[in-house]
Amino acid sequence: MRIHPPGPPVRALPGLLRKLVVDRLGLMKDAAALGDAVRVSMGPKKLYVFNRPDYAKYILADNSANYHKGIGLVEARRVLGDGLLTSDGEVWRNQRRAVQPAFKPGRINQQAGAVAEESVKLVALLRAHEGGGPVDILQEVTGLTLGVLGRTLLDLGLDAYDSIAHSFEEVQDQAMLEMVTQGMVPGWLPLPAQGRFRRARRELYRVADALVADRSARMTGGEPADDALSRIIKAAGEQERDPERVRRRLREELVTLLLAGHETTASTLGWTLHLLAGHPEARERVRAEAREVLDGRVPELGDLHRLTYTTKVVQEAMRLYPPVWVLPRVAQQDDTVGGYHVSAGADVLVCPYVMHRNPALWDDPERFDPERFDPERVASRPRYAYIPFGAGPRFCVGSNLGMMEAVFVTALVTRDLELKPVRGGEAVAEAMLSLRMRGGLPMTVHPVS
Repeated sequence: MRIHPPGPPVRALPGLLRKLVVDRLGLMKDAAALGDAVRVSMGPKKLYVFNRPDYAKYILADNSANYHKGIGLVEARRVLGDGLLTSDGEVWRNQRRAVQPAFKPGRINQQAGAVAEESVKLVALLRAHEGGGPVDILQEVTGLTLGVLGRTLLDLGLDAYDSIAHSFEEVQDQAMLEMVTQGMVPGWLPLPAQGRFRRARRELYRVADALVADRSARMTGGEPADDALSRIIKAAGEQERDPERVRRRLREELVTLLLAGHETTASTLGWTLHLLAGHPEARERVRAEAREVLDGRVPELGDLHRLTYTTKVVQEAMRLYPPVWVLPRVAQQDDTVGGYHVSAGADVLVCPYVMHRNPALWDDPERFDPERFDPERVASRPRYAYIPFGAGPRFCVGSNLGMMEAVFVTALVTRDLELKPVRGGEAVAEAMLSLRMRGGLPMTVHPVS
């Protein structure tokens, strides 16, 4: 006998469908309120939401081969194609194998100087706004993460390509539209959003072509080829013979790297600085730690393990606002998760945002409390209760670099500056939370008193 997860009453479906359009995070919260396993039927479409650590472990790790990339990421294929975020199976394994060496801890550790230098640049940019009007923090930290990405993974600068962040915003908006409409809106319709999307895609491909040409020329000149971009170029040349296929593959993989390499860390930094602005005691502890450990200098690799409280602050920010708030999958075959039947072709969602706030797993889960990440408390929780970087074979390959960026930036900005949210900033935060889960609050910059 097949046992299906419980679902909402029929009368609740119109409200859920509305939230699918305007408040996807609210939809996940409503589903979680019905239990740790929920099935939502929308006509022929079945949506399963699982929010227990053991369920997440089974879907993302134990039986990950049965769960391919799903809703949202499938729609992103119009730009990302079969890049590392959207591909599956042997294609994904080959891509991961090609870039993995560029993310090994030893190589990332060698990039600590570049991360610190870019962090110092951010502090200088913010300091220029002291006493002035509101600053878009997300915009500023996005510039930082793109700078780090260029220097550490691409071996080139991205200063000349300031269109990247805006282009990705348009692409993400289009992916959300296609997810909500299930691709029923034809791409040829002359809608303003469609036009913005096509322009953004052309711009991203132009940037990708230019970056590939630059790096290829230097590889031919004998420069070392151990960064992620050079490895992608080398793998594409070895595995593809058709020049057009090579060009398309390089575009897709590089655009994916650009998106994944800056978006999540920028969001984490935005929310971390927002939380510290609203919690003076935690902010003062970060500042005191940064002053003691760094003693007025820029961070070095060895400092990463000494900035222990700052690391906990970043971890707690990622608990409350995980950089990837939902992990969508599609079941390839019928399966059983926690005793519940999952039909082939069904959309399966694991929602870190909801699981990270589950009161059965976290005491007073809505409260900002970095001490949750004391080693003793971490050891007492299920391993999959906290998955800000995903889990299983598709665990984020850039997690070490992202943590280094977040800790260094948080320490330096908090040591040297005082950020204060502008009036009405909370409303902006809630709006961004509902739409994109991004942490971009307007703040004013002040000298440290």
